[in-house]
Amino acid sequence: MSTDADFVNAHNPHLDKYVIGVDYGTLSGRALVVRVSDGAELGSAVHEYASAVIERALPATGAKLPPDWALQDPDDYREVLRRAVPEALRVAGVAAQEVVGIGVDFTACTVLPTLKDGTPLCELPEFRDRPHAYVKLWKHHAAQSHADRINALAHERGEPWIGRYGGKISSEWEYAKGLQLLEEDPEIYHRAERWIEATDWITWQLTGTESRNACTAGYKGILQDGARPGAEYLAALNPEFTGFTAKLEYPISQLGERAGGLTKEAAGWTGLPEGIAVSVGNVDAHVTAPAVKAVEPGRMVAIMGTSTCHVVSGPGGGAPADVAGMCGVVDGGIIAGLWGYEAGQSGVGDIFAWFVNGFVGPELHAAAIERGISLHELLTERAAAQAPGEHGLVALDWQSGNRSVLVDHALSGVILGLTLATEPHEVYRALLEATAFGTRVIVEALKAGGVEVVEYIAAGGLTKNSFLMQMYSDVLRCPVSIAGSAQAPALGAAIHAAVAAGAYPDVPAAAHAMGSVIPSAYTPDADRAAAYDLLFAEYLTLHDHFGRGGNDVLHRLREIKAGTQK
Repeated sequence: MSTDADFVNAHNPHLDKYVIGVDYGTLSGRALVVRVSDGAELGSAVHEYASAVIERALPATGAKLPPDWALQDPDDYREVLRRAVPEALRVAGVAAQEVVGIGVDFTACTVLPTLKDGTPLCELPEFRDRPHAYVKLWKHHAAQSHADRINALAHERGEPWIGRYGGKISSEWEYAKGLQLLEEDPEIYHRAERWIEATDWITWQLTGTESRNACTAGYKGILQDGARPGAEYLAALNPEFTGFTAKLEYPISQLGERAGGLTKEAAGWTGLPEGIAVSVGNVDAHVTAPAVKAVEPGRMVAIMGTSTCHVVSGPGGGAPADVAGMCGVVDGGIIAGLWGYEAGQSGVGDIFAWFVNGFVGPELHAAAIERGISLHELLTERAAAQAPGEHGLVALDWQSGNRSVLVDHALSGVILGLTLATEPHEVYRALLEATAFGTRVIVEALKAGGVEVVEYIAAGGLTKNSFLMQMYSDVLRCPVSIAGSAQAPALGAAIHAAVAAGAYPDVPAAAHAMGSVIPSAYTPDADRAAAYDLLFAEYLTLHDHFGRGGNDVLHRLREIKAGTQK
């Protein structure tokens, strides 16, 4: 592996230049200007999507959407390039001519149907009123029944790839959403010539050339050992589904490679020079690993925001570990030459926001306003004054279903132990703890499967909550390091852009020069850790009872609710 001195002292004109990373999140896109030589962040800008998350009705027509839908308008993604990139350059004070590359990352699986030239079907006038023509965001969970069929048939037939996904394909992934598309709107399905991840689509918009990245192809598109599910298997799901793989097939590009040069049109949007390097698209979680220098096995990176995605690399070569409930394991899915493991929690920050927005009374609003702090800060402060277990509560963090390790988005949240004396900050703390316990389930599953986890590195907006970060360290009994950048995914995208531009020989080399991390920012307290062990035991009992078939009441409640909405 290259050393810092090898490339810092190398005669490379790109080291004096700049790259841009664009991080596409759930509600907005952020552009970050980064110096190639040392990763210094010189300026950034955010553009919020005009249509945000489309969950109840299509903005164009007002057509109502069923439960568990989550769509987006792809032009919001282009608008980030038009607005955030020029503004980030202005803030940075960097001349556009000094920029040598741009890279993007995206939430995933966020996927859309297009024509063969990349035109999204929702932008065709005849399909503006058709929900299935739009982008399906990662949190679109309406394909759960289709995922269930995919999983059941895979096990029935002994499909070899199912083990690489912990035994279950998520309703969030490409095949489940594609099967839903076929069976609910076959006209749109057959009109779609491409079924493409948003990170690959926006890279296509930048370069004018289609490309597909190894990360989403492996984790979200069931590409293992160079092959996807076979035609016989797909026909058994639905005879018309045999052509689905053709909508995905394209030569796979490795992370850090050059996808192409910036087109004249995209140069006009961004204000950047035509022809500069555009790196292959990536996923927000996976691209963050090099941003925090996590390019060796055993260092788990968690991007903690509305949801949390956990990624960790294991040794390369040979067969990967078989870990129950993982989102996937992919050769080179995070770092070339290493097996990359992914897990996640579908709701984290979303759960905290759900509680604060819907269940906090006016007196707490007034108290927060009087002190000039947010409700989250006020509830955290009051929660922190309690000892672990003092609230008498335990919660399950399934308000958005469970991604790992149960892979079941038909599950829902549970709060146990409520009394008339329970106060809002106590419920809030129980929800914080539930997300930490959910993470511990994932870490223990990895370890049980033979994947080492020696460090937990947190990135994302939730790292600002020091009480939460200390709680995670105590619950996990593990040091918690913190990303040195508040914009780690965008920094990771910029690191990949630097490699694509030829500034560094590979992603690990660029990561060591440009990445940033605060090691062991939080360390576990033995007394608190012991107290959390008791609560975690109760969490695990509930987790298995409600999530592994002890009582299917959460599924039945969802069915009853669905029946009332017909």
